[in-house]
Amino acid sequence: MQILLRLLRPHLPVLALGLVLGLISNAANLAAPLATKRIIDTLGTGDALAGPITLLLVLVVIGAAIGLWQWILMGTLAEQVVLDARLSVIQRYFRARLAELTGRPTGELVTRVTADPGLLHQASSSIVGLINASLAFVATLVLMGTLDVVLLLCTLAAVAIVGLVMALLLPTISKSQKLAQDAVGELGGELEGTLRAMRTVKASRAEERQGGRIEADARRAASYNIRAARRAAWVWTVSWSGVSLAIIAVLGVGAWRADAGLLEVSSLIAFLLYAFQLMGPIGELTQNVTALQSGIAAARRISEVYAMSSETSDPRPSAAIADAPVLAIEDVSLRYAEDAPPALDGVSLTIPSRGHTAIVGPSGAGKTSLFSLLLRFLDPQSGQIYLHGRPYRDMTHSEIRAELAYVEQEAPVVPGTIRDNLLFSHPDATEEEVRSVLDRVHLTDKVASLPDGLDTQLSGAELSGGERQRIALARALVRTPAVLLLDEATAQVDALTEAALQNSVRERASTAAVVTIAHRLSTVVEADRIIVLDHGRVRAVGTHESLLASDDLYRGLVEALRIAVPSGAAA
Repeated sequence: MQILLRLLRPHLPVLALGLVLGLISNAANLAAPLATKRIIDTLGTGDALAGPITLLLVLVVIGAAIGLWQWILMGTLAEQVVLDARLSVIQRYFRARLAELTGRPTGELVTRVTADPGLLHQASSSIVGLINASLAFVATLVLMGTLDVVLLLCTLAAVAIVGLVMALLLPTISKSQKLAQDAVGELGGELEGTLRAMRTVKASRAEERQGGRIEADARRAASYNIRAARRAAWVWTVSWSGVSLAIIAVLGVGAWRADAGLLEVSSLIAFLLYAFQLMGPIGELTQNVTALQSGIAAARRISEVYAMSSETSDPRPSAAIADAPVLAIEDVSLRYAEDAPPALDGVSLTIPSRGHTAIVGPSGAGKTSLFSLLLRFLDPQSGQIYLHGRPYRDMTHSEIRAELAYVEQEAPVVPGTIRDNLLFSHPDATEEEVRSVLDRVHLTDKVASLPDGLDTQLSGAELSGGERQRIALARALVRTPAVLLLDEATAQVDALTEAALQNSVRERASTAAVVTIAHRLSTVVEADRIIVLDHGRVRAVGTHESLLASDDLYRGLVEALRIAVPSGAAA
């Protein structure tokens, strides 16, 4: 409810107007049975019927017009609340720490933007509906009491029984809706991951097995939704049947009292009209409470997104130090959990403002963890990182990343055109800069062959994995950052293209810092300096030749990479 009320708070004036319109509409509807009683009473006196009939028509028209206005107003409000919820979730995603997002299936995150806020559509106006329906319900009972107290007591007894049954059933609807949405989220995550790996699925002849797992998630979501639908069906059936039985009882008792001369026939007819009209508030109460339960289930899942920890900074004014290295790491330690072994343990190193630094080490040595710290995807538990002599803790995430360009090993491209991708980090780059970077990554001819050139949508472009990787590399090269971070960005390109890209790296290293996680032979040999990581520690630092001569682990890595050791180099 707190999440739902937070989303409704900016729309309080609209909610208030909707409430007023609902009250006016209910007042017009409540006056209609009394106007009908007046018409019947007039028949016995012989007075003119034009006045009472005109009054009844006016009440009907006013009720319909106000009701239409309120319906449109609340429908618009519902869509705005759904939009606000989606925007707030999207904003939370982009502010969240990377670990909060990478630890969840992508498809499951998507459903919290698409499916979950949709359940708020009816719930957003349900609060106004509940207030209006409650007031209409009470007002109807009061007017019924003015006509006949005995019949009112019969009606209240039936309403009490219906209310008790609904109070037992309604909480189960919210629980079933929450479980159903959780299952839909798991379905989206499983399906998204499977579609990404469809080549592997088909090559492994695993279509039926993987399809069965996804179908099981779909069936589980359906079972929870069916359970919620059954609960809702019981609620509706009990409410409508209870009111119908109450009307039958009222009719029987009222007919007996009218026959005994204890109740006027016109009062009995007006009471019956109110009894029939009572079904409206009861149905509206049932519908709004059911919608509110679904909205609460969605709000619970949205609240889980709100609970994600965000990237926070406490920027403090400080100046860069002219002679400081571009990056300096001092006694940094990192753990992914309190009881986990350290991913980095007391790491200290510097990255000069120019040159190519390669980071090597066995799997699990801490190479990716080091990059995550440099990009401030994570913060260390101890130690300090400096950029141009300024502590990371004194800078915002945006300030730090403005000085860095990063190309992942998988080199993902973002949705949009080739031009969108190239300008992603540097939107004000000129056409000449874009053409220049395309030449450097050997993509000019490929782009020229595409129907729409730079404006070709990547989703439909026939590009190989290597070509997509070159687009990702070009996206970083079009900028002029202080540090270029490459997680072996040439892993999927051919030898000739790799040689050209290495030339680009050397060119960039002559004016800025290039740091590479090295998995390829050429990267290791070409680097000006090599840092060897092992078990989260800096084991050795040096050139290719010096490390071949001095470090056993590095020699083993070199042999695994099948680099020919120059004769006498290891002596």
